Amino acid sequence: MKDDPKIDFSTVLASAVHDMKNSLCMLIQSIEHLGQSSAQDNPEQADELASLHYEASRLNTNLLQLLSLYRAEKHQLPLTIEENFVSDVVEEMLAKNELYIEKKGLTVELDVAEDLCWFFDLDLIGNLLNDIFINAMRYSKNLIKISAAIKDDQLEITIEDNGNGYPQNMLELIDMPMQELNLTTGRTGLGLFFARMIANAHKNNKKTGKIELSNGGIYKGSIFKLMLP
Repeated sequence: MKDDPKIDFSTVLASAVHDMKNSLCMLIQSIEHLGQSSAQDNPEQADELASLHYEASRLNTNLLQLLSLYRAEKHQLPLTIEENFVSDVVEEMLAKNELYIEKKGLTVELDVAEDLCWFFDLDLIGNLLNDIFINAMRYSKNLIKISAAIKDDQLEITIEDNGNGYPQNMLELIDMPMQELNLTTGRTGLGLFFARMIANAHKNNKKTGKIELSNGGIYKGSIFKLMLP
């Protein structure tokens, strides 16, 4: 009798994560439909559904990050660099989070030219920005601003809010290696590691993409910047 082949747990986990992500996407769509149906008849229920939608979106983002990290470890991270309209990425992000934005009374200001184009991986950058936006929705008081412009031959996308800003430990996580992340705390820094990994994967003319975190600005809250060469 032959021994069973050694099980690659990371591959099994990645397969399970993929299945969970697909099921979660269906759940999010159902929540959106229920939220729209309850908007007029039962505002309290609509608020609960908005919160549920937010948490499901966070979980979906985390699963996407896990899949990307697995593929990066296996050197299989798909990177499709094409020219995209930045406004399309932002509009899709707002559409995904429309239910939560509306029910929580958030104001989202945009400073993104409709004809602004750049070369990047649409799915990866879309997921990166959506994760940052979800966190901004959670910690802002009522206002988020998204802006994009070309500066020094790079695309710079900024998401800022009027919350209390990033705590010091989050600011210190920006350059921390993956193996040093503290997975026992509530804010592990996994999302920041994912954002940095995706930004760094974008290279052009010997320049590499990067992210920056800071506090202050016009709204005295947190400021996230993504720079792509």
